[in-house]
Amino acid sequence: MNFALLLTALGAVTGVASQTLLTRLRRGASVHTGWCAVGVAALWAVAGWRTETGHLPWWWLPIPLVVAWFAVTLTVVDLKHRRLPNVLTLAAYPAVAVATTVAATQSGWQIVEGALLGGAALTTMYLAIHLMWPTAMGGGDVKLSGSQGAVLGAVGWPAVLVGTTLAAVLTLVLNAAAPKRRRESWRTGIPHGPALLAATYLVATFPAIQG
Repeated sequence: MNFALLLTALGAVTGVASQTLLTRLRRGASVHTGWCAVGVAALWAVAGWRTETGHLPWWWLPIPLVVAWFAVTLTVVDLKHRRLPNVLTLAAYPAVAVATTVAATQSGWQIVEGALLGGAALTTMYLAIHLMWPTAMGGGDVKLSGSQGAVLGAVGWPAVLVGTTLAAVLTLVLNAAAPKRRRESWRTGIPHGPALLAATYLVATFPAIQG
């Protein structure tokens, strides 16, 4: 079994575990059977393939794997229930910190500096938007922005700009592509979390897109 297939299998198992976790949250969040398993398996497979083919260094792999798990788990909840559970958005911080530290031991501690600055920058921007236009940026998005900004900052400063722009574009695409009935159910606005998570995963897994 090659490495990408191994990660696919592990991703499916991890996805099933995350689906179980969602049902046990204080405010339970039931989701369609299989979404988490298939989603995590697919994203882990891509990250494994990128690593196995030499496009990503092995020491970087924990970062896209962590981002992928949170991306799938939070996206399925946000799209269905229109909320980002605190237990997950806050747990992303130590998870990203550990993955970034692992990378830093091999590549240098400038990655940690970039992560700290990127997280602070994106949190500041999202918080400012939330305070000025609460319907455009929810509190959950603000809590999520720090961990995702840290990942983008670890890639490099251009990645913070690219990731932020890509997240905005993907939010507009989601609004245009979603069925009318689904858009009407989003009474508090278009979910932005899934777009930010997708953008962060893409930049972390395909860092060349930052230019």
